[in-house]
Amino acid sequence: MCGTIYPTDCVCGLNFSLKLMLVDLDPFTDLRFILPSQGSGNLDAIQIIKKLGGGLRDSYLDEGFLLDKKIGVNQPKRVENAQILIANTSMDADKIKVFGARVKVDAVSKVAELEVAEKEKMKDKVAKIIKHNCNVFINRQLIYNYPEQLFADAGVMAIEHADFEGVERLALVTGSEIVSTFDNPENVKLGYCKLIEEVMIGEDKLLKFSGVALGQACTIVLRGATQQILDESERSLHDALCVLSQTVKETRTVYGAGCSEMLMANAVTNLAAKTPGKEAVAMEAYAKALRQLPTIIADNAGYDSAQLISELRAAHTEGKTTMGLDMENGEVNDVAQLGITESFQVKRQVVLSAAEAAEMILRVDDIIKAAPRQRAPDHCM
Repeated sequence: MCGTIYPTDCVCGLNFSLKLMLVDLDPFTDLRFILPSQGSGNLDAIQIIKKLGGGLRDSYLDEGFLLDKKIGVNQPKRVENAQILIANTSMDADKIKVFGARVKVDAVSKVAELEVAEKEKMKDKVAKIIKHNCNVFINRQLIYNYPEQLFADAGVMAIEHADFEGVERLALVTGSEIVSTFDNPENVKLGYCKLIEEVMIGEDKLLKFSGVALGQACTIVLRGATQQILDESERSLHDALCVLSQTVKETRTVYGAGCSEMLMANAVTNLAAKTPGKEAVAMEAYAKALRQLPTIIADNAGYDSAQLISELRAAHTEGKTTMGLDMENGEVNDVAQLGITESFQVKRQVVLSAAEAAEMILRVDDIIKAAPRQRAPDHCM
């Protein structure tokens, strides 16, 4: 009972209706944005940003890349045809970072000379960075006021303290490399995007990278009233994206809503009836376990699972092999007409993992429990 789908089809609209995400998030089901390259299951180019405020219905999918950082003072707020240099280097050399290091001077003027020397060193470093012909500099570490001022004077947009995950993803989508030394500009690969600008999401300002080198890059902005809702929504969305990525790799699908489990259970039951010996008992137990999955679906929906499962079993016995549970109306219906499908790869992995876990438990001969330590009596005066 397998079919075939393609990545540009909208096949998993129900995957996002998980727990708290029972809202209409139609833009998220557009696989042309989420998984644009056929056969690709890479989710690194998809970023999820959580912002408090509004409701889940205010969530949206944005083409391009969003970075939750701010631009430095007196620097350009908008850059077109950006040449991006991404680095992981220290830009706060005004402090000695050697543990236990001390500098002894015999006059206050010597301290001023040290400060001047540090400034000159930082100025030389900024000059080396600017020689890369970049107009955007993004650093994973802090950028102190003096180098920030130098970048502003040179007309370079400087972004500091970008987290490691954000820098890695940004380097991927812009086609750049993360560098830490700047002596050989000819060996450094710069990133590119058509436009960098500030955008407002709720009450916060973010940087939007449009027209990045990796055209499949996109950002999903989740809105919610509380942090718990945002965390649960992110988990649900990540699970759905993982299912979609597996569906792109393995394009076969099976009918959902308990239909596939009932088909497998009937096939195992029929084989158990033809199998002599004790193996038949284990096979019947396996079939019963498979029927528990549609039972759980009915219980979670708040319907009478005993009634629905008996009707579903009878329908499959009559040869109606496309019947499943319609939880919208609380009845047994044709899932082929309802369009309820699941990824074959995910369904197979679920069954294999459950069978392996059950086998591991059955292999345990006995459980040895240590006797609890006796509590010493209290001697109260």
